[in-house]
Amino acid sequence: MKTRKKLSANGLFKGMKASFRKVKEHRKGGVKIALADTLMAGLAMFSLKESSLLAFDEQREEPENLHTVYGIEQIPCDTQMRTILDEVEPESLRPVYKDVFRELQRGKELERYQIMGKYYLLSLDGTGYFASKKVHCENCLVKKLKNGETLYHHQMLGAAIVHPELKTVVPLMPEPIIKQDGETKNDCERNAAKRFFEKLRQDHPRLPLIVTEDALSSNAPHIGALKKHNLRFILGVKESDHAFLFEQVAQAQKEGRSIEHEFTKNGVTHRFHFVNQVPLNASNPDVLVNFLEYWEISDKKEQYFSWITDFIIERHNVYTIMWAGRARWKIENETFNTLKNQGYQFEHNFGHGKNNLSVVFALLMILAFLVDQVQQMACPLFQATLAKVGSKKRLWEKMRSLFFSLHFKCMEDIWRALLYGYKISGFVILDGT
Repeated sequence: MKTRKKLSANGLFKGMKASFRKVKEHRKGGVKIALADTLMAGLAMFSLKESSLLAFDEQREEPENLHTVYGIEQIPCDTQMRTILDEVEPESLRPVYKDVFRELQRGKELERYQIMGKYYLLSLDGTGYFASKKVHCENCLVKKLKNGETLYHHQMLGAAIVHPELKTVVPLMPEPIIKQDGETKNDCERNAAKRFFEKLRQDHPRLPLIVTEDALSSNAPHIGALKKHNLRFILGVKESDHAFLFEQVAQAQKEGRSIEHEFTKNGVTHRFHFVNQVPLNASNPDVLVNFLEYWEISDKKEQYFSWITDFIIERHNVYTIMWAGRARWKIENETFNTLKNQGYQFEHNFGHGKNNLSVVFALLMILAFLVDQVQQMACPLFQATLAKVGSKKRLWEKMRSLFFSLHFKCMEDIWRALLYGYKISGFVILDGT
């Protein structure tokens, strides 16, 4: 079975190693282990779904597959990895994400993610991945608990290209929510979003995007930031947080300025109510948005959702806008939950360090997740192997079993062994008696 040269595990690992070689070396003088090897070792740890840095360190006793599959020439021990990666600037990993995205564009794999003609749907949300009352660094967010104790924690603003009908997502470089240089106050999701949009447009200046987020984002400053960077939006709203907006919608309905639309298909009723050009809130009456609320009604349950958007809502596009708004959950379900519950150990502390280690590990983990997502969307060999095995959890278990017991030239050989089967010849038990 053929594979896509640059969108298979082999091509992705080779490309990432080349990108890692471009990361600036922060150590002075002679170095025993190259920075690119150390970064690749970190990536391999998450690619192999190791439970801890110590567990990965134990595999150094059988290093052949780390050499051949991941292209790591010199393998750092756990202490070396922590020390070296702690000084890596997180932003230096941004080109790695861009390079993978570029290959997806060249391979025309992103075209299936387009909606409403030309747009890509970008789901954003914040999440936490580290918390401790003892372990901390200069970048940690600090929270005083009611019992007087101090909680140190890390968060990030995650972002992924999603599509309502596709299970795979394309994660972009997330924005760490950490104390910024020279600041004493905690960072926040809103400030992280401003930085994210700036960097997003530096990386992808002309990419047509629709940003979808939760109700916390439906405020005038955030909408202003979206418009500044030529980003369309579909944002959640809640009546409890946006009372003025809902009052304006109710008034429009009373005056006959809103539109209701309903149809039933396969036993499910889809009910829409929308109105265009209503003020967001009393403080910003000049910020006009288009409002949509939606009910999904079946014999089993009834669900309700509401959004604001900068798209003019009409009967012909109302279903698509609803469809896109509901896809926001994919950043949580297909991204964060996968990282937490399907082998990546997102919330495990692999090492915190004094400077950047926690953030760098998180970025390498998401790169490993990106490799797996790209294989799932673009590599026929991976797709066939996953279909045969039945689940990713079982696939990772079988992959690890082969990786740590037999020698392979590349990851694709492991997938072929799992897909077509394999034979071990000359197996001999060495008896010391």
